[in-house]
Amino acid sequence: MLTRLRNLFGGHTERAPATEPVVRHAVAAPLEVASGSAPAFRIAEHCWGQQGYPIMDWTAAGRWVDALASSDQASVWIAIERAWLLHLRDALGAGFQLVESENCLLLAALEDNVANATLGFMERTLKRVVRTLDGIAQVTPEGKDILIVFDDEDAYYRYVSHAYPDGGEFANSGGMYINGGCGHFVTVRRDLSAIEPVIAHEMTHACPAHLPIPLWLNEGLAVNTEQRLTGVQGSMYTPQEMRGMHLAFWGEAEIQEFWSGYSFQRLDDGNLLSYDLARILVAYMAKDWAAFRPFVLAAHHADGGAQAAHAYLHADLGELVCAILGQAYAPEWSPASSA
Repeated sequence: MLTRLRNLFGGHTERAPATEPVVRHAVAAPLEVASGSAPAFRIAEHCWGQQGYPIMDWTAAGRWVDALASSDQASVWIAIERAWLLHLRDALGAGFQLVESENCLLLAALEDNVANATLGFMERTLKRVVRTLDGIAQVTPEGKDILIVFDDEDAYYRYVSHAYPDGGEFANSGGMYINGGCGHFVTVRRDLSAIEPVIAHEMTHACPAHLPIPLWLNEGLAVNTEQRLTGVQGSMYTPQEMRGMHLAFWGEAEIQEFWSGYSFQRLDDGNLLSYDLARILVAYMAKDWAAFRPFVLAAHHADGGAQAAHAYLHADLGELVCAILGQAYAPEWSPASSA
């Protein structure tokens, strides 16, 4: 397993197998989903408009599905996913199509060959993330992996606004995993090589979504996985430049923002440096997989993962990050509990 993780964080990418077979849904968006003698689930009654897009009440959908016979629940949940995506297709406009493979749904205005390749990459990536993060990753038995590709940033940000609190400024993003009852990935249309890192990154976020891990740990896993599976490093700076930026930026106040997750929302270089520090820290800790796996399973965002680090890594997170930065340790560098 240690070799597998080392391969994940530093090996060569695998050769892509043939594209998965896909189905294109060119039908009208259904008004309801029915199952047996139960009252039908009416789509419009359980959606609200957000910036012109239909947002499903997944809590209501879950209650309706839970009342059905257990043998019908999985297929009916997927039928609701399809129905919602077809309504969203209509809201997005001409050119958008819903395509489906064995485990994935894609809503995008992409050429057929690009859509097919994207679905194939999603299928392979899910299997590789689960296999690599053995014992950490968990795939929900309900529904399919969903990717929505918006044509431009304006449409993307109008859609994701429902996942942010009202007001304030937020850091730019090229993709997001929205886990609001029906987890799905969203990104902006680019060429396939630019979409693939977003898929790998966000799909990794979904796999430990059942765990209350701190954001820095979640992002560290995602960045390392993204780089391993796609070969894209993604930094415009040299390692020497990045080190200088780290040394100039991090202090006792900033590192507390890192442990709490706030620094990942910063609008300055702290955003970039947070992702990079998470990458470095996770890669370092994961060298001992036998200790790292139970650490991830026990880590909690309330204390930044501090107790789990003491229990399973026999280390203080503040001391670890100070060693990485070449900074003299002080207690103020260790996570402050929010409990």
